[in-house]
Amino acid sequence: MTTDVNLRELVLEILLAVTRDGEYSHTVIREMLEKYQYLDKQERSFLKRVSEGTLEQMIWIDYVINQFSSVKVNKMKPQIRCILRSGVYELNFMDSIPASATCNEAVKLAQKKGFHRLKGFVNGVLRGISRNLNQISLPDAGQEQIRYLSIRYSVPEWIIELWRNSYSLEETERMLQTFLGETPTSVRINPLKTTQAELKAELTAQGITVIDNETTPGALYLKHYDFLGKIPAFQEGKFYVQDASSMQVALWAEPKPGDFVMDVCAAPGGKSIQMAEMLWSAENGESGMVEARDLTEYKVSLIEENIARCGLLNIRAVQADARVFDETKAEKADIVIADLPCSGLGVLGRKPDIKYRITPEDCRELGALQREILHTVQQYVKPQGVLMYSTCTINPMENEENVRWFLKEHPQFELERQQQILPEKGKNDGFFLAKLRKEASHII
Repeated sequence: MTTDVNLRELVLEILLAVTRDGEYSHTVIREMLEKYQYLDKQERSFLKRVSEGTLEQMIWIDYVINQFSSVKVNKMKPQIRCILRSGVYELNFMDSIPASATCNEAVKLAQKKGFHRLKGFVNGVLRGISRNLNQISLPDAGQEQIRYLSIRYSVPEWIIELWRNSYSLEETERMLQTFLGETPTSVRINPLKTTQAELKAELTAQGITVIDNETTPGALYLKHYDFLGKIPAFQEGKFYVQDASSMQVALWAEPKPGDFVMDVCAAPGGKSIQMAEMLWSAENGESGMVEARDLTEYKVSLIEENIARCGLLNIRAVQADARVFDETKAEKADIVIADLPCSGLGVLGRKPDIKYRITPEDCRELGALQREILHTVQQYVKPQGVLMYSTCTINPMENEENVRWFLKEHPQFELERQQQILPEKGKNDGFFLAKLRKEASHII
């Protein structure tokens, strides 16, 4: 690496922002990569991999550190804790980097941050781990099944217990394995600007690996690209980054030419934009309209930015609180999309810090918020219209249980279809969706 930028110092900044300051990992890493666009591909890859990997493997890493350190991880200074964590990640997962280099650079970084007295401590812990990595043992899988899975896959025990109540051991472990696997970027083609064949040819010519999504029309997977924002096809709105599971919402909703669609928690706008594209391409020329709503000015600005990039005219962004009923829209929508705030347990592979910040109490509060929003937004659905309820989590309290509650409270709706999609390696996140239709005879 030839740059004057200290990449490990940038990794430290990212880890501190997430673990100490409570910022979201995907946002911090994206902003760091945007700030340092001038770094070469190898350097940027190192920065991203070590930052994401350290967060992804943090429970296992702390388990290892605690076996070799006289001071437990939770008692350490935040800077020292993060330096050791990223150092352990390098030692175990970055075979191309000599252990001596990892240890030396960690000591230098500790000194640079003012911890001169702790350089021996940092050096001793990392060198002890490097000499004994092959001898580190996990809890017995037979005697301490949940604890073993928690440390092996770096997921808190309460989440594993939650899944074991609904899924077999094999299904649970498969999900845990999936979250630790490398996932290509899932994208959806903008049919108003290109075709699948044209986009594949364009991206392949730029050295990007393009893989067909065999189950979702108009979807591809991308690998081996440097910076998404630099890809001309992305800048021109020829494709939109969206998980394959998320794409099912619009496909299940089956919009008709001329439909009015409301997306009540829309940012950054993927489902709204997909719906607008589907309406715009309707054969009889009736484009319909999508109203993409969200709570804050910032979130609305994200939607507007994506609308402009994709070049759509049949969609508008509106700032509105989904909990507050808008009388002007009573029974006006053919389709209401309610992709609601949730615990995010289906996207741990892309947002690993979620598993450390979310709690069972948060899940209960989110479940109650989802019910409040559903109770409000169902009033926008026309007779014979559709309410699409979805979350990016794997938690019956926020999914199936909410659907049962909704049908009991709002018997004018019937459940046409629902599915809990489990994460699948290299293909999709975990996701839940339910299609609810309002009876034609109902009048507010």
